[in-house]
Amino acid sequence: MAYQHIEAGFENGLGTITLNRPPVNVLNIAMMEEINGVLDEWQGKKDMKAVLFNAKGKCFSAGVDVGEHMGDLAPRMIEVFHGMFRRMDRLGIPTVASVYGSCLGGGCELAIFCDLVISSDEAKYGQPEIQVGVFPPIAAQIMPRIMGRKAAMELILSGKIISAQEALSMGLVNKVAAREELETATREFLKPYLKLSAEVLRKTRKAVMAGLRDDLEPSLQAIEEIYLGELMKTADAQEGLKAFLEKRKPEWKNE
Repeated sequence: MAYQHIEAGFENGLGTITLNRPPVNVLNIAMMEEINGVLDEWQGKKDMKAVLFNAKGKCFSAGVDVGEHMGDLAPRMIEVFHGMFRRMDRLGIPTVASVYGSCLGGGCELAIFCDLVISSDEAKYGQPEIQVGVFPPIAAQIMPRIMGRKAAMELILSGKIISAQEALSMGLVNKVAAREELETATREFLKPYLKLSAEVLRKTRKAVMAGLRDDLEPSLQAIEEIYLGELMKTADAQEGLKAFLEKRKPEWKNE
């Protein structure tokens, strides 16, 4: 099937979704609907052993489309955006991100939500949403579980950008490779998993998640209610998003 914003394929147990929306793979609703469509097609695919998210262009992803994040579009944006993670979780198989360049906002959330991340040495990670008056819902759910409360608070509350080596030391990524070697390193990284039983991988991942006693749905529902029911009704959230689109500094009212 031909897609406008992504490429997708399945071969030898590996499903691959390639972000391909030049120049910086900004995730808009149409692009995320394509991703969700692919993930829907793959539900219940018994011979699938892993899903790889990679990208073409200047970087992995600079984030979500701020213009589609305001007003009446906001609920739809959150529905489609969070739909990716709900579908990834339901697949029940290991998900892997191969990251280079900027990996920010919603793009960072997509990468770090994956079970495994391989990164180029020049990649940059961050959740700068707070600087435009919102917060990253998926990062709020997953980051404290990956790196601990204090490190997650620092990244989410400051919106600062960190290097691949910092991300590695914090546990956000598994491996760092030179940019020119990333594609080869990703293939090598995936090899051990693709030699295993798809069903055993599913059961093992399920056991790990059960051991964490951490179901996605209850916490994500609570975060969504805060985001849509409280945050998006504040004057400062609307001002921050508007200021970003207008390329100016926001004027906070603290309300």
